[in-house]
Amino acid sequence: MHEEAEKHNSLSIEEVRELWSKTYNKHGKPDWSHIFHLYNENIIFHDSIQKIEGKDEFLKMINRLTNRCKSLHMELYTITKTDNIVMMDWKMTMSFRVFPESPMFGATKLTFNDEGSIIEQRDYYDLWGDIYDRVPLFGIFYRWFMRSFFG
Repeated sequence: MHEEAEKHNSLSIEEVRELWSKTYNKHGKPDWSHIFHLYNENIIFHDSIQKIEGKDEFLKMINRLTNRCKSLHMELYTITKTDNIVMMDWKMTMSFRVFPESPMFGATKLTFNDEGSIIEQRDYYDLWGDIYDRVPLFGIFYRWFMRSFFG
């Protein structure tokens, strides 16, 4: 039974931290090339904006993000792991062409198959709240609206 559990995600928490920290840097564009091999050809990526199926579409999405950002970096906080799930929470700071840096807080769930490749990545974050908080008055209205109608 223990050997079967070993087949699942063989990355340690330290390796996940090292690999994902290396992906994003504080100076310049991100580079995912060192983790592409971890993603399954049939990866399903889902976040608050989109759902993407297949490694080719996933790579296209990553390239679009890279091209749109002047800089993008991530601080990883807590990383937890079970047999085939890795969860990590983070702060991602993005800078687009003409806009100042904007932090976004979220979490990522990586699901691994028995061969150790990532078959699903689900990113959780409040894109609009983190952006609107930086816009005078609009952020206050957005938070009031969300509390009044959804909280």
